[in-house]
Order: sequence, then structure tokens, then C-alpha cells
Amino acid sequence: MRVLPEPLATHLRQDATTMCNAWRLTRADGVVLGFTDHDATLSFAGTAFSPVSGFVGTEVESGLGLAVDTSEVAGAFSSDAITEQDLKAGRYDGARVELFAVNWMAPAGGHMLMQVFDLGEVSRAGQAFRAELRSMAQQLDAVRGRVYGRRCDANLGDHRCRVTLDAPELTGVATVIAVANGAKLRVIGLESFEDGWFRYGLATWQSGVNAGLSVAVLSHTRHDDGTEIELWSPMADAPQEGDMLKLTAGCDKTFKTCREKFSNGLNFRGFPHLPGSDFAYGYAGENGLHDGSPVVP
Repeated sequence: MRVLPEPLATHLRQDATTMCNAWRLTRADGVVLGFTDHDATLSFAGTAFSPVSGFVGTEVESGLGLAVDTSEVAGAFSSDAITEQDLKAGRYDGARVELFAVNWMAPAGGHMLMQVFDLGEVSRAGQAFRAELRSMAQQLDAVRGRVYGRRCDANLGDHRCRVTLDAPELTGVATVIAVANGAKLRVIGLESFEDGWFRYGLATWQSGVNAGLSVAVLSHTRHDDGTEIELWSPMADAPQEGDMLKLTAGCDKTFKTCREKFSNGLNFRGFPHLPGSDFAYGYAGENGLHDGSPVVP
């Protein structure tokens, strides 16, 4: 049962009310932004909620049970709030959105948190955007627990893997000298690393328009005139010559790589000795288990 703060409950009992909506958006990088559909800035709960973005919310579809409630907000890009560049760069992916009901005449004591959403699909049209809000119930669809498999299910460098990623032999800093497209780069600075060392690793931009953003590395190939790095997906804003990026070594999750590349076989979080499909399709023969392949006399 939801209990209203006494100042808000008293206000709602009046014949005329001064209510509005406010949204607090918290990005994955810790940046907090506040918006309201009121025509002036409101301050409460440690956040200033600004009207400059023109945030407008739709009605919320809600129901009993575990179905995911959905809503939408629409707004205009603003140099002081949400920019198109940040949206394209993915800085709002996975952001948390809190919806408040507020008495704009007395916001400090007359507000209440109504619902918490995750930011879903975002679409753009000209200088405007529309963002889908999904209730926290969607997290019930996420896979929990471990899955038995031959490959490791830990993330390289986490508390289960225990590899120290800031070791000099596992990191490198490169400078872009040529850009084929938003995903394929020619760089210098990685000459001491063997071919493929950073494949499946992570590239974090240190300078340029993409500074602070990270993207997975698809391939790492050495050439006589430099090193080619291909990213899993092109950057929304194409890198420029002279941009710098920091790369961490990649792992393909196999036991061989864990043991030989990282000397970390004791912490391998997979099951490399599970029997595979050849065992499942095998059958018993006079010389033992046969894997189904042709017998050569």
C-alpha cells in the first residue's frame, strides 16, 4: 500500500491542485539529470528538475501480475540537457528513470516517487526524440545463475576471474593514424604486442569526440605500416586521426587461452572437460566407444 506524505495528501484533498510530473534520469556513468513538464525549475530530493528539454510523458499502461509496464517520454534535444551526440554515442543506454508526482507550489515536501523505469528503445526524428520507459519487472526476464558449458562464464578481470587487467603486458595505448570507417582503424603504439592479442578485448577512447566511451574489439592485426584494429560496431561519431584509445587484452573464454595467455587456469570458470556432441552421438563398438566417424581399415 502506498502512503502519501502528509503535505501531499493535504494538498490533494483540496478542490484545486497544482500537480505536475518530474523525471530524474541517472546514466550508467553516474550523470544525473532532472526534467519536469512544469514551466519552471523545481528543486527537491537533491536534484534540480528543469523544463528546458520540453519533456512530455504519455499515460502509463499498468496492470496486476508480472507483466512489464510501459510508458514513453518525448522531448527536444538541448545543448543544456540531452544532446543528439550523447544519445547516438549510447551514453543513455540502460539509464534509470524515476517518475515523481509533484506539487509545484511546494515541491520540497509535496512530492512522491511513483515508479522506477529502465530506459528502453529511443527513436529520433529531427531535433526531437522519443524514449520508451520499461518497468523494473523486465529484469525478471534476465537469465540468472550459471549455465554449464565448456567456456568460461566470468568476465575478464572480475572478482571471479581475478586477472589484473592494468598489468603492463595486458594493456596498450594506441594513436589513430588512419580511419577506414567508423569501425576499422589503423593505429600505432601496439607494435610490441603479438597479432590478435587484443581480439575480444575492450577499447576505451581517451581523447576525441568519443572520449570516455568503450567498445569491444573484433580483430587486432599487425602490418608493416601499423596495426589494424576493427571494432565490433562503428562509433556513432567517426574517430579522427590523432585520437587515442586504451586497449585491454581479450579472452575467447577457452581453457587454453586462460592457461596459456593469462596463466590463470586455476580460476577458469567453465567446464572444459564436458563431453561434446561427438560423445553424445557415439555408440559402443568392439573396440570401445565409437564416435560415429567412418572406420578406416
